[in-house]
Amino acid sequence: MTDQPRKLRSAQWFGTADKNGFMYRSWMKNQGIPDHEFEGKPIIGICNTFSELTPCNAHFRKLAEHVKRGVFEAGGFPVEFPVFSNGESNLRPTAMFTRNLASMDVEESIRGNPLDAVVLLAGCDKTTPALLMGAASCDVPAILVTGGPMLNGKHHGRDIGSGTVVWQLSEQVKAGKISIHEFMSAEAGMSRSAGTCNTMGTASTMACMAEALGVTLPHNAAIPAVDARRYVLAHLSGMRIVEMALQDLRLSKLLTREAFENAIRANAAIGGSTNAAIHLKAIAGRIGVDLALDDWTRVGRGTPTIVDLQPSGRFLMEEFYYAGGLPAVLRRLGEAGLLPHPDALTANGRTLWENVKEAPNYNEEVIRPLNNPLVTDGGLCVLRGNLAPNGAVLKPSAATPALLKHRGRAVVFENFDDYKKRIVDPDLEVTADSVLVMKNCGPKGYPGMAEVGNMGLPPKLLAQGVTDMVRVSDARMSGTAYGTVVLHVAPEARAGGPLAVVRNGDWIELDCEAGRLHIDIDDKEMAARLAAWKEAQTRNPKDASGYRNLYVEHVLQADEGCDFDFLVGCRGAEVPPHSH
Repeated sequence: MTDQPRKLRSAQWFGTADKNGFMYRSWMKNQGIPDHEFEGKPIIGICNTFSELTPCNAHFRKLAEHVKRGVFEAGGFPVEFPVFSNGESNLRPTAMFTRNLASMDVEESIRGNPLDAVVLLAGCDKTTPALLMGAASCDVPAILVTGGPMLNGKHHGRDIGSGTVVWQLSEQVKAGKISIHEFMSAEAGMSRSAGTCNTMGTASTMACMAEALGVTLPHNAAIPAVDARRYVLAHLSGMRIVEMALQDLRLSKLLTREAFENAIRANAAIGGSTNAAIHLKAIAGRIGVDLALDDWTRVGRGTPTIVDLQPSGRFLMEEFYYAGGLPAVLRRLGEAGLLPHPDALTANGRTLWENVKEAPNYNEEVIRPLNNPLVTDGGLCVLRGNLAPNGAVLKPSAATPALLKHRGRAVVFENFDDYKKRIVDPDLEVTADSVLVMKNCGPKGYPGMAEVGNMGLPPKLLAQGVTDMVRVSDARMSGTAYGTVVLHVAPEARAGGPLAVVRNGDWIELDCEAGRLHIDIDDKEMAARLAAWKEAQTRNPKDASGYRNLYVEHVLQADEGCDFDFLVGCRGAEVPPHSH
């Protein structure tokens, strides 16, 4: 040992022959670590969101072991640590409520520990953005490994998509088309292996976004969770992160504006989740890239959706991987001049185009030609108007084309409980042309902005054969859901946005092509309603303490990424001097 500082960050802990170095090394040695592991090797953190309460990530113990093998092989020393695992399927009120909390856990775990680089193990919807947000705030070398999608669901001899089939069959029960027993019989076959949802839901979308951003190795997004190639990729990622540590290839060199624009274009091509708009904005905010909601219009609109996956299309993630995965999609975009920045750097040290220029497409039904798309214009539709001054979004590939331009009278629900109570009322005054409006489900209002925006239709209309209606809310919806659903209305109702004062019978106009969401009342009437609303407000006592208080007081609106206001920006990985 010497007193000379080492280049590696971990040398601040382990690289001195003094009292501090003695203590740091000695305490680690109680795990049976020999001297030579502290002699200039990159210390690689494995940030693990394993939890048996997060079914998507429940196989991560095994995944982490394969990462460790790769780290050891490349000459690094792996150290695994847990962080908060915000699983979508069990966590209440919604995993979005704790995404920022998880990101804080990741950020402080990285900054405060002797780590030269990190491998981020994520999978379930919010774990991917949370880990990228936390790592971006520290700007250390990092590579993401997702857990992969589960195998295709099976029910009565056909493939079914996780999440999507729940919405479909639930509507059929309400319409009287199938029995409750038929509905329940699909339960066991929907989730039959480890992994995330096998549709192009938020988990698969964010895995694709990470690959398009260049923070994973190629093919990370689509390899099934139980395919041996998933573990090979984990091993290779462990090897590569050691090189990244020695090269000081930090996230700021990968998460550039150009990378985010590539991801926006890719999202349109895959028919990705509307949730990507919120998560990419939050990640960009942490690394210092000024990404705006209107960038989704500028970059994404006009891009055909060529991946034929549920909920927009027919197939599932298994077929997507076997067809060629995201590299095949990116190659198709690049050859048509639709990849905005093919020279963007990626985690393996090559450009995005170098990674995909020879990628094969084995199935043109799953990954379609550009001249035979699933949807001609699959970019997220960003809407503005007097009902959404700061914006709202709609996913055209999951909508009914005839409803993308629509005018109807509002049927208003004050909150989700009000909706659940009244939507089943046979006397509800509603027609197929009505616009269902739900308030107080945004970041502050729920709180946490739950995935309840794809409101189920009134049973009495389902029984008449109605399959879709225009729905408007400040909520989100699951990436596995579908329908002509306007989401993320900003400002939200609880923050005093115009949505708060919509009344039953108000005329609402939606024009996706024009990017317009309008309520047919004049400015004077709007001002009067908002003034009366503000006068009537009282604070919810549940918002007064604990993490909920922190959340409601500091969460930003949907168009700003729903991060906490005090977390925006890159704080780096510098730590205070030794305290011993």
